Amino acid sequence: MFEQTKALCQHFLDMGIPCFDLIVYKDGECVLRHMGGYADPENKIPMQGKEKWHIYSCSKLITCVAAMQLWEKGLFSLDDNLSDYLPAFAEMTVKTENGIKKAKNPIKIKHLFQMTAGMDYDMHTPELEEYYSIPGNHCPTIETVNEFAKKPLVYEPGEGWKYSVAHDVLGALVEIVSGEKFENYVKAHIFNPLGMNSSDFLHPLEDWTGFAKQYIYDAKTGQFTPALRYWCHLGKDFASGGGGCTSTVEDYIKFLEALRIGDVILKKETIALMTTDHLTEQQRATYSKAANFGYGLGMRTPLNNPAQTDFGWGGAAGAYAAVDPVNNFSFYYSQHVLEAPNRHLREWLYTTIRADLLGEKVEVPIDTTDTTPHLTY
Repeated sequence: MFEQTKALCQHFLDMGIPCFDLIVYKDGECVLRHMGGYADPENKIPMQGKEKWHIYSCSKLITCVAAMQLWEKGLFSLDDNLSDYLPAFAEMTVKTENGIKKAKNPIKIKHLFQMTAGMDYDMHTPELEEYYSIPGNHCPTIETVNEFAKKPLVYEPGEGWKYSVAHDVLGALVEIVSGEKFENYVKAHIFNPLGMNSSDFLHPLEDWTGFAKQYIYDAKTGQFTPALRYWCHLGKDFASGGGGCTSTVEDYIKFLEALRIGDVILKKETIALMTTDHLTEQQRATYSKAANFGYGLGMRTPLNNPAQTDFGWGGAAGAYAAVDPVNNFSFYYSQHVLEAPNRHLREWLYTTIRADLLGEKVEVPIDTTDTTPHLTY
């Protein structure tokens, strides 16, 4: 079983991906655990299935769930102004064709979830680099997010979709509303209840014990070079809601299954709200995945395609998460290659897994050429 899915994973190895780990659950049971390659290619250490990974933007799903737990308690409204909780965002500016102007629209909390706040993903402007370089500055979460507020927005809040630091800001909001450090809140209210004992939002940046080795791929040379850091890891006290989680495949599938089942860490009604497309037509015009998916409260969502009924997201080093409540399955795939040559093929894992489960045949357009633009996930 799962021959089509296994063939796609083998193709990833053939493309040079050093290793991968895939887990699939159907009706609450593990029906596939498939891994391959070397966790440490230089030392010929094969995959064991217990490896830790930097999951990067798969962190966003966790952060949005944490925030919606607080929303369920009535501690904020999606229509609240962000500045009610983070005053640094009260007086925003926006880039226009005629220069930088004062923003007309306030940033609403719903804009953070929906990636429609007008922010971008440039975390290394000269001003931010100056902040990071302050002696003894370990980049505390709230203080660092307040620095993001000094940057002009790229469009008016609510008037377009752009992938950005919005979920990092959402992590700071969780910290303020809950009264707990973001990483502690997530541990107490998501990781511990689900038994995700190998997951953390503040893993020491230089500790690679137990991790699959991470690489960065250079499309011009075809080389895979070891990469020990990534740009979203700013300091040891910065719990990046947008990209800072480390986890294992066995841990993360517990989180996805909780979302598939519902009424575990979030109410079913809340999950339904999050997984409904919230984009306006104006926002959809700037959404890079608009042809195939909608976007809800922090994740891609189904969009009028009976053959694609999953929600989820991905990560910059190749992780891919999907939950299909219609066909009652979920899966999580992990690899550790930044700028990976198979980024454009990850979405096909859903197609092959679904087809294998339903006994259908699919034809994957397998190639080694990736000419499509990508977000940082």
